[in-house]
Amino acid sequence: MARPRVTNTQAEVARQVHAAYAAVIMDHLDIPSRDTHQSATFDGGFMLDCGVALPSVTVAYRTYGTLNPARSNAILVCHALTGDQYVAEPHPGTGKPGWWKEVVGPGRPIDTDRFFVICANVLGGCMGSTGPRSPRDDGPDAPPWGTDFPPITIRDMVRAQRLLIDRLGVSCLFAAVGGSMGGMQVLEWAATFPDQVFAAVPVATAAFHSAQNIAFHEVGRQAVFADPEWAGGEYWRHGTIPARGLAVARMAAHITYLSEQALTRKFGRRLQIPATGTSSLFGDMFEVESYLRHQGSTFVNRFDANSYLTITRAMDYFDLAADHDGDLARAFRGTATRFCIVSFDSDWLFPTAQSRAIARALNRAGANVSFVEIASDKGHDAFLLDEPDFHRALSGFLSGCAEHAGL
Repeated sequence: MARPRVTNTQAEVARQVHAAYAAVIMDHLDIPSRDTHQSATFDGGFMLDCGVALPSVTVAYRTYGTLNPARSNAILVCHALTGDQYVAEPHPGTGKPGWWKEVVGPGRPIDTDRFFVICANVLGGCMGSTGPRSPRDDGPDAPPWGTDFPPITIRDMVRAQRLLIDRLGVSCLFAAVGGSMGGMQVLEWAATFPDQVFAAVPVATAAFHSAQNIAFHEVGRQAVFADPEWAGGEYWRHGTIPARGLAVARMAAHITYLSEQALTRKFGRRLQIPATGTSSLFGDMFEVESYLRHQGSTFVNRFDANSYLTITRAMDYFDLAADHDGDLARAFRGTATRFCIVSFDSDWLFPTAQSRAIARALNRAGANVSFVEIASDKGHDAFLLDEPDFHRALSGFLSGCAEHAGL
């Protein structure tokens, strides 16, 4: 087959890429400040697992539905690495629909006509919760923490969420639900506060971050570090962001969220066919390349690089068994929480074997646990997409738990 002619010279491609990222940088600087998000602030110090005490902590959040008079119908949705609290409504920065609109809403598996749904931006995030973008103190000219923000853990995130849950007047969650890093938070909730979680649904997750996943995260971090605009993490002083590095980090990570089958079905080896022009080595583009570049460029428009570094490290630190003398079952021994563990057969980032290991540990702990593997060719991101089998399983589990809870 003849190779298609292409339009752009390498210089023109470079010019277009530079212009695109320049526009992204300007857009990024217009991201709503933390003051525009609904939030709760907790003074009096917040001790992190690393031993550093934050003077205060702010948790940005959204709620959906109505809390019943008994305050017993609350579901906490825990978001993944690059998610946020806008689970079921348009994102205020991008205008895109809520990231789990297929799951959360009226008549959805997490039915907001029946349940009071809470979703909080994690500690370390960049959508209103305390993190690297937050000012160090209350002074009018206080600089942001940047890379001086202390290292955090998944447990730190969960303890901050618990402050919010208490503030909202909820003594016990009906359920905690989350996928990927959100699933890690669900497991931590069940292990750390077992008396405050009636049901737990960890989806497409694991009880520890594997060496392979840590390696992928390190590639992304090094891409950020290598961007001259990173400026040692103080890019905010120069009114810019490490857009190219953060975009490459997102591109590399996004590959892990998909399966080979999904990539082949969506893109195959198809080239974008341009009009006749001057040929160059990188002037043409495979459709999959265009898709990844789009994912990278839109990501830097809504996410802070230092938050990305902070949260990926928190995921890397996560090892629930290590926190319980190497025995995962110990983390759940004596728990009354009901569990539904969900995996997807094409997920190679958090493969089914890791979900089965959680289920076996829960069985050893004597917990009430069910496990389901969903057949899907969409990879890790299947939990975010239209997957009827997953939605039926989630809805059925929550309905059964609601009956047992008397809701």
